[in-house]
Amino acid sequence: MKRLGIVLLAATLAGCSGTATRVAPPPTTFYQELGGQPAIEALVDALLKEVHGDQRIIRFFADTDLVDLRRLIVEQLCNATGGPCEYTGRSMEEAHSGMDISEAEFGYFVEDLQRAMNTIRLPADKQQRVIALLAPMKPEVVGQ
Repeated sequence: MKRLGIVLLAATLAGCSGTATRVAPPPTTFYQELGGQPAIEALVDALLKEVHGDQRIIRFFADTDLVDLRRLIVEQLCNATGGPCEYTGRSMEEAHSGMDISEAEFGYFVEDLQRAMNTIRLPADKQQRVIALLAPMKPEVVGQ
C-alpha cells in the first residue's frame, strides 16, 4: 500500500511539472484577429472605393495622392490594431488643417467605413472595435 502511495505521488508530481513548463501562447492582437495585413488592406481598399463614390465628401480627396493615402491608412490601422506597422504620416491635425471638415462630413466618412467593413464581412463586434480605435481622432479632424 505504501508503495502504491509513492507511485501515485510520483505520478502526480510528474503531471504537475509537465504543466508548469508549458508556455502559454502569446495573446492575440486585434491585428491578428482581423486577419493581419491582407485584411487591413482589403478594408482600406473597400473604404477608398466607398469614399470615392461618396459625393458628400469626395471633394476632400480631389487633390490627394490616393496611392499614398492608401499606404498611410493601412499603416495607421495596422499600428492602431497592434500590428507591426509604424505610422509614418503627419498628425491628424496637420493632415486635415484648412479643410474645415464638419461633424456631418466626419459622420459621412464613418458611414463609408461601416459600409466598407460590411463589404468585407467584418463581424459587428470587430466593427465596433475598429470604430472605437478611430473615434478619438475626431477632434483632430473636425473643424481643422
